[in-house]
Amino acid sequence: MVRVKICGIRSRDEAEIAVAAGADAIGLLVGQVYESPDFISPDTAREIYEATGPFVVPVLVTHLTDPDAIVELAEQVPIWVLQLHSDLSGEALRQLRSRLAPRKLLGKVSVEGPHSVVRAREIARYVDALLLDSCDRATNRVGGTGLVHDWNLSAQIASQSKVPVILAGGLNSTNVGEAIELVRPWGVDVNTGVKGEAGGKSLTLCQQFVSAVRGARSGR
Repeated sequence: MVRVKICGIRSRDEAEIAVAAGADAIGLLVGQVYESPDFISPDTAREIYEATGPFVVPVLVTHLTDPDAIVELAEQVPIWVLQLHSDLSGEALRQLRSRLAPRKLLGKVSVEGPHSVVRAREIARYVDALLLDSCDRATNRVGGTGLVHDWNLSAQIASQSKVPVILAGGLNSTNVGEAIELVRPWGVDVNTGVKGEAGGKSLTLCQQFVSAVRGARSGR
């Protein structure tokens, strides 16, 4: 079964929407480095994860790059899983894994070209899963871009990876089935694709996305 993470959760109400739709995990963005309405404060993140039921995994997502700042944030928001959504080197990830143990770490790979395959191979030994995402070089924004990248590259990474691969980037209920069939990821991650017209999470769109994932053929 392909797991579903709904990211960019900003309130307890949105967390309840994600849970009601059948999400396996929710992403809480803390540690803002670019303009986005999806980032929340450490206090709000704590409030959300403390209210989340026992069978849904909260994930602390941060774009911070300073290891000390990341460790400090993890102490402020003591969530079990951290998604390090920046271009940290393998050595930095190795050190963070030691400092943050026994937490689980997700390492990010921006899928842009053949070098993405090299980065995935280099950092896989230091993380518990790889998250493959799109990058908008016009704004240098990674995550929440709504952009689809080359799934063939993602499929290559997934086929070689010895750790779970989570696919993100421009996914929605109309394309996630195709993406799963091609890439065969362990999980998928959505944010923009389940937002309503007002910018918040839509229960209908979240339900449609989860339903599309459950109905996809992953081969796993």
